[in-house]
Amino acid sequence: MKNQLIIILIAIIFMSSFVLLHVGKLEIFAQKEIQNKSTANSSSKIFKDVQGSVVQITRENKEAPTGPPGDKNVTSLGSGFVFDKEGRIITNHHVVDDSKNVDVTFIDGNRYVASVLGSDPFNDVAVIKIKQNISGLRPLPLGNSSAVEVGDQVIAIGNPYGLAGSMSLGIVSQKGRLISTEGSQFSIPSVIQTDALINPGNSGGPLLNINEEVIGMNTAGVLSDSGGFSGIGLAVPSNTISKIVPTLISKGNYTHPWLGISASTLTSKLTENFQNLSRDFKGVYVDLITKDGPSDNAGLRGSTIDQYGDKHGNDIITAVDNHNVTYMEDLVSYIDENKRPGDKLNLTVFRDHSYSDISVVLGDRSNSTKSEERKEPYG
Repeated sequence: MKNQLIIILIAIIFMSSFVLLHVGKLEIFAQKEIQNKSTANSSSKIFKDVQGSVVQITRENKEAPTGPPGDKNVTSLGSGFVFDKEGRIITNHHVVDDSKNVDVTFIDGNRYVASVLGSDPFNDVAVIKIKQNISGLRPLPLGNSSAVEVGDQVIAIGNPYGLAGSMSLGIVSQKGRLISTEGSQFSIPSVIQTDALINPGNSGGPLLNINEEVIGMNTAGVLSDSGGFSGIGLAVPSNTISKIVPTLISKGNYTHPWLGISASTLTSKLTENFQNLSRDFKGVYVDLITKDGPSDNAGLRGSTIDQYGDKHGNDIITAVDNHNVTYMEDLVSYIDENKRPGDKLNLTVFRDHSYSDISVVLGDRSNSTKSEERKEPYG
């Protein structure tokens, strides 16, 4: 009898644990469902609030001189978002290209003609202005992209493949990326990476946080080997936009500092170009120097090739203005964010197993014809 009671008690304890475990799982599931529903509701509200401030931009391509007659008057599509109540709209440089006027279509179908006020091909930013007077425009506020964290929820809105007013959700996958731009040998620094779907036609559209602030402008999506979306979307950070746009409005262009080198992040493989250099040495490997450019005039040295075709390294940049640099992104971002043409830049260089400081007077990138840095693997 005593043994039977013990067995019954054990069974009761087991069943109670089983029930509690499943109740706990149901509570967790319910909480996740509530969170998912809350996220969906929040995203839906954001879209309804901002959709009237996102536009489709259409430009007419020039007929290619060697192309077939059917290519005449082919149009290109992109996106943009309202910057102010005066009718200024922000988009990508590659969306407007060298056009003087483009068409702007709002989500309600209203279409207007806009003139291109200014464009910066190096950071892929452009400002256009609607020629007609329009009331009721709702500008989208620019947020602080420096405050963005990996894992933050983001929303991309644009017109992929001409499908007006499309929204995709994602997170910030990483920040501080360095990407090459279409038609330019230079790179955009501090770019935001996201897994939100970015397709052709999304270019120029806003990347928003949950506070309905623009923290980036969708610029490119990296394609997979099969030609589909790879899960890597790229956006110009809002702080870059905030810095460049006022100058584009007032002057029509933006000047960037120019160092005059082709370089890349030092890798274990590149350390083999030096004698007795540790494979874990960190810095930026200087490969090529632009003749008569800022770095050449300052005495910086690039790599050389001997009579046997072997490459030998000379200079490794380890710090800029006493700030350590490990990646090429560190160097480019620091210069772009803190310097202007004509400013002095102090480089700490490792050469012949010793360190030295070299002062460079930065040039104007628009006057250069050579690449300042090696292209990164993002298109």
